Amino acid sequence: MKTINMGKRGRPMHVIDTSTDIDCAKDVVRLRRASFRSLVECMVPACMATTTTDDPDSPPSSPTTSATVTGTFFGHRRGRVSFCIQDSPSSSSFQLLLEFSVTTAHLAREMESGVLRIALECDRRTSAGSSLFAVPVWTLYFNGRKAGFAARRHVSEGDWRVLRMMGSVSVGAGVLLPRDGEGEEAMYLRASFDRVVGSADSESFHMINPVGCSGQELSVFFIRS
Repeated sequence: MKTINMGKRGRPMHVIDTSTDIDCAKDVVRLRRASFRSLVECMVPACMATTTTDDPDSPPSSPTTSATVTGTFFGHRRGRVSFCIQDSPSSSSFQLLLEFSVTTAHLAREMESGVLRIALECDRRTSAGSSLFAVPVWTLYFNGRKAGFAARRHVSEGDWRVLRMMGSVSVGAGVLLPRDGEGEEAMYLRASFDRVVGSADSESFHMINPVGCSGQELSVFFIRS
């Protein structure tokens, strides 16, 4: 494990360069799930649903492989936002856990336009031969603008609490109350994503919105250049 300085955004970030498994066993916790209307006011102009339908008029894709995975953004409003990728909502381990150097509130502001493309870029010279998910540190971009950094890390005790509270959530968004009734609420956004593998140096994740809902356009790109 090593530590990197994330600028003026608070505590240093601890980076790992080994795979991380997270046990999402259920726990008895207080959970308040915000309605779609309330969430629109505080976080994202999106519509969440548990089902999706392919568009028959969509052009065929050219990448090597594709699949559907579960992606979750979570964090305290004024704390750094985390992003994790799972095979499914019920999976007991994560493919990837990243911490962004921006706050959850910052991410929410970026999503207000309805279109957000998150790009994570790493240097081929320092990561050649490793899988994209093994890269420890990324440069972070929002809609083409440099926004800071992202780093792989181990799950913290605070993450344990949040993840256990989301144990029964498959797709949706909401607010999680602290167990003791004190402290800041955590916000989360969990959705299905189309995972597209272009090559060993590029992958992308595209959030699936339900048919009939003009929801959030959200994509996450991993690029080794």
